[in-house]
Amino acid sequence: MKKTTILRKAIMERRALVAPGCHDALSAKIIENCGFEAIQVSGFGLAGSFLAKPDVGLVQMKDILDLTWNIVQAVNIPVMADVDTGGGNAINAAWVTERVITIGAAGMNIEDQVFPKRCGHMAGKEVIPAEEMVGKIKACAEIRNRLDPDFIINARTDVFAVAGLEEAIRRCNLYLEAGADLVFIDGIKSKIDIERAVKEIKGPLSVNLMDGVTGVKTELIPVTELAKMGVGRVSIPVASIMVMHKALTEFFTALKNSASGILPGETHWITTFEEYTTFVGLKDYRKLEEKYLPQDRLENKYK
Repeated sequence: MKKTTILRKAIMERRALVAPGCHDALSAKIIENCGFEAIQVSGFGLAGSFLAKPDVGLVQMKDILDLTWNIVQAVNIPVMADVDTGGGNAINAAWVTERVITIGAAGMNIEDQVFPKRCGHMAGKEVIPAEEMVGKIKACAEIRNRLDPDFIINARTDVFAVAGLEEAIRRCNLYLEAGADLVFIDGIKSKIDIERAVKEIKGPLSVNLMDGVTGVKTELIPVTELAKMGVGRVSIPVASIMVMHKALTEFFTALKNSASGILPGETHWITTFEEYTTFVGLKDYRKLEEKYLPQDRLENKYK
């Protein structure tokens, strides 16, 4: 079964499919290895890992597509891309949709912010007119219908912070009518708001969650409860980059503060060399060497 078909089926079941956010190919592979069914590429995470910059529209579309290709190739489960505002107007967004489908992603997020966009939980957001976003979605949907009808278009609206829930719901329904498969109200605040949105939106809703991050606006709700509400997808978008930042900061702080300059015996900081190299497939490459390289070359290489 195609990855797009797998993803579409899971979302349309409205069982709150959990799609953690990844910031690179390694974090994607770890998410898959932990048993999750799908992955969301985190635009916030790409900005942090690729540029060490905030998510304010600084990553170029070519880089987004290249990094997403790396992630898609690293895993065997469906990956949803994050194309921000689609790279420009409806024509640009259609071209980006074609590229995202071609590289093997199972879906994508596209949002109605003005360019340059910013992370949905940052202040100072601005949105384009709903009619302009409808045109973008129609253009993207035409490409989807031609190349892979199961590809998921997740239309994100950031209007909640600007004009409130009622306008967000109105936009979501407009975007679904235009051809989106899934909608997402970024920055939605409470369980009551989510319950109302699920009831009034004529299609599956995606919800973002993140525990313990100051500044995140959405109330933390158990996934089981979101599933009972009929939420289509749950994204945990910034987890991988935040965990990585904390882990590296704590490790290198400890290393710098160590009197000896090393951390002897403190193996809790790291995985073992063998565990890591096995995880990233070193043994598989050794098998390929044994299969294809001349025997004398192997003997000299590993004697």
